[in-house]
Formats: sequence, C-alpha cells, structure tokens
Amino acid sequence: LFFLLHIFLITTLPTQSIIANEENIKPLIEDNKIIFIRHAYAPGNGDPKNFNIYDCATQRNINQKGINQAQRIGNFFRENKIIIDKVYTSQWCRCKDTAKIAFQRYEIFHALNSFYDIKFAKNRIKQIQELNQFIKNLNNKNNVVFITHYVVISSLLNIASQSGEIIITDKKLNIEARIKTM
Repeated sequence: LFFLLHIFLITTLPTQSIIANEENIKPLIEDNKIIFIRHAYAPGNGDPKNFNIYDCATQRNINQKGINQAQRIGNFFRENKIIIDKVYTSQWCRCKDTAKIAFQRYEIFHALNSFYDIKFAKNRIKQIQELNQFIKNLNNKNNVVFITHYVVISSLLNIASQSGEIIITDKKLNIEARIKTM
C-alpha cells in the first residue's frame, strides 16, 4: 500500500510532491506525536511595514503554489489515515490558511506567532516558554499539529525548516522524522 501511494504521489505530481517513505511516516501512525508544520509557501520574506495581524491584505500570504502545497499536506494526512486530535496555528493569515486548507479546522494559539519582525522579537522567550509548557501539559492520545513559522521552529527545535515541511517529534521534542512537501 505504501509503495502504491508513493508511486501515485510521484506520478500525479511530477514537479511537486511529498517526499515520504515508510520510515518517516511510521512515527505519525504510532500516534501521540507533536507535528510542527511551517506554513505553506508564501513568497517573500517577513511582512510588509503596514502589517496588521487582523487584516490579511497587509500580510505576506500564501499564493497558488502555497495553496497547492497545503492541499497536498491535507491529502497526505488523509491518505495515510493519520489521526489528529487538534490543530493549532499562529494568528498570521499564512498559517491559518495552511491549517484551513489542509485540515479544515484549527484553533489559534498565540505562542505560535512569528517573532521575526523587530516589533515582535521581544515576545520570543515568553512564547517559547509558553509553547514548551503547553506541550508538556498536553494530554492527547493522538497527534497534535502546530502550524507556525520558521523562527518558532528554529528556536524550539534548533533546525531550519522549509515552507510546508512536516517535522515529527515526541513530547520531549526529540525529532523523529522530517517530511518535505515541496
């Protein structure tokens, strides 16, 4: 079944696919994992100077490439029957859009917000502490998804991530697998 799914993904998405194998899918099927997903592709870097968290028109947003990527992420989870208890996302529109397209449901969790911009940099330590405590106190049976930003993933896991990348950890934040979606 896995081999057929892999062939399907390669043949139906010739230029963009999810690069997964049995080894990096296995942790997801085992359940009780923490899954970090960097938001789908949004061209550019940072946000415009007139950024307003409540107005998507003032933000850097996902484009059609990002929409397609978010759809592939959702399909990947459904086709592999990966059970998700909750999906949490940053307040940024590119994260909310990724969550909505991929999973159709989500909750906002401000500790996942970006602190890339100088005006939010002061929030870094507090957010990472809050996120660590939240994960420590999770009482989930199945997987929990966090859709967030490069800076949050980098600060928490000490790794660089690509747009739409899926990073699977245990509750102690030990990385068990990484899945590229571009």
